[in-house]
Amino acid sequence: MCGISAIASYQPVAKKLYQCLINLEYRGYDSCGMAIFDQQEQQINLRKNIGNVEEVNAVENFADMRGIIGIAHTRWATHGGVTPENSHPHFSNDSNFVIVHNGIFSNYQSIKKKLIAEGFIFSSDTDTEVFANLLQSKYQEVNNVELAFISALKELEGSFAISMICTFEPEKIYAVKKDSPLVLGICDGANYVSSDINAFIAETKDVILLDDYEYVILTNKQYVIKSLADQKIVKKNIIKIKWDQQTAQRGGYSHYMLKEIFDQPLTIKSAMHVSDEEIKKIARKFIDKSQSFLIGVGTTYYVAMVGTYLLAKYAKLYVPAISSDEFPTLVQAHSDQHMIFFSQSGETYDTRMAIKVSQMGGAETSAIVNVVGSSISQMVNDCIYQGSGPEICVVSTKAAVSQMVILYRIAMETGILNGTLSIEKANDIQSNLKLLPDIIEKLINEESGFIRQLAQETNQNKNWLFMGRGIYYPIALESALKMKEVTYIHAEGLPAGFLKHGTLAMIDDSLYSIFFLPANDGSELYKTTLMAIEEVKARSGKVISFCLVDDLETQNLSDHYFVIPDVDSDIMPLIELVIAQLFSYYSALHMGLNIDKPRNLAKSVTVG
Repeated sequence: MCGISAIASYQPVAKKLYQCLINLEYRGYDSCGMAIFDQQEQQINLRKNIGNVEEVNAVENFADMRGIIGIAHTRWATHGGVTPENSHPHFSNDSNFVIVHNGIFSNYQSIKKKLIAEGFIFSSDTDTEVFANLLQSKYQEVNNVELAFISALKELEGSFAISMICTFEPEKIYAVKKDSPLVLGICDGANYVSSDINAFIAETKDVILLDDYEYVILTNKQYVIKSLADQKIVKKNIIKIKWDQQTAQRGGYSHYMLKEIFDQPLTIKSAMHVSDEEIKKIARKFIDKSQSFLIGVGTTYYVAMVGTYLLAKYAKLYVPAISSDEFPTLVQAHSDQHMIFFSQSGETYDTRMAIKVSQMGGAETSAIVNVVGSSISQMVNDCIYQGSGPEICVVSTKAAVSQMVILYRIAMETGILNGTLSIEKANDIQSNLKLLPDIIEKLINEESGFIRQLAQETNQNKNWLFMGRGIYYPIALESALKMKEVTYIHAEGLPAGFLKHGTLAMIDDSLYSIFFLPANDGSELYKTTLMAIEEVKARSGKVISFCLVDDLETQNLSDHYFVIPDVDSDIMPLIELVIAQLFSYYSALHMGLNIDKPRNLAKSVTVG
């Protein structure tokens, strides 16, 4: 949702705080700002404005700020529009307290009314400024920064991660977490607080994960973590992060999205290296419980849908996929259920709420996430870390494919456990999955020129239909979502069999349809998808198809087609998805759009 950072150091922090903003810009990029305690002036210098980090820096000159302790924030607007006044950080009325915040104070309106009655004046529409003034009010009562911080926090409702500095204790950073991500980075000469380890990964890989209702008091020498409930000191382990700075950078690619598409051979290998024990532990739950659900939202909902088809195919089980935001309405959780949740960030608000509903009903919970130590990973009974490395582009590519590969493995193991899939067949599929990285690497290197050319030829088209049947239906949905996210063009995903039940009325010579097809093996799935193509062509619609190199029947019906190498049918859906990702990327590239940071979107949606 938003990215917050704070640094306490022996050295000036302005340049490193600015780098933290750049590293976290994928979390929000409509405005940003920094606040640093200036020791010479003995006051806090605050600079902020609207625009992306580079644009704001060009106006505000962050590097000129003096001081060895400071906080920073890059914003995706929730409360209050995109204005300089609503940008973070936010001062209290007396300019002694300044805070940055990620999340939502759900009761801020009632607190604001009380503060206005006390004489406080507000310059923004944000919930964040309310907390800054509440701190001032509490400090006037107790004359102690820590007690004022605790007292103010206890009045808040909602979700939040907060960092604060003040003039009364200018060597300290205060930070707290509840339902929003916050991590500490520990190193000699400087200590960090941030929404994400990407902020400081070039400086340290020693990380401490804060739990909900814990706060930290940080200086350049030390840190103390305490429980908000009783202020007792909490001992925490330092975790070593395996990611490096180079992994989190573009590595010569023009955009993170392109890099992350080309990263997928490596991320698939990482997914294949998840231990058999972890896979079996999750698979066993599908057998032991009477009912299971697959839950995600956005891209991860489509990942979950892929899981529904894989479990039906390999384990002969029907496991419904449900969007996280709809889950509380649809499911009455109980102890004989198993819920498996999907999230790239591990912080997705709707998914966290679905987990809480599941746990209140006593259900067993599992998750597949990408970010070590994220909220969801700590909430569930069992978690698989997919090991995709940092995904910086707002739209998800490599993380989604990695989760699908892990689902292949879980579905096959479930099939082995309940006797519906032979070990020999499972080994064949496993072997094909191991070939997938080399196949994808060769394909995207050899075919990217054609994909780019086709994207250029078709980028005047403003409406698309993406269609498939069976497992190719969620692949079509996810591919359509990628097109919408990066091009802002209407792209509708639907099952190919749905076409004749209404959508066929849209077909004319100005509408393009993309069809995701299985192998031409004479199956009913192939035949019925081909029938849908014929229905479109009969009405002068334009068709782009995915097909194997020897599938002349599909090629003859199509205006354009993406050729898939001769591979096993089990892994064709993943190959088609990767090509569709690349097609969306090049479509946006030819339109000159901001691919890594699409308008109105943020990477980690941590509020409802």
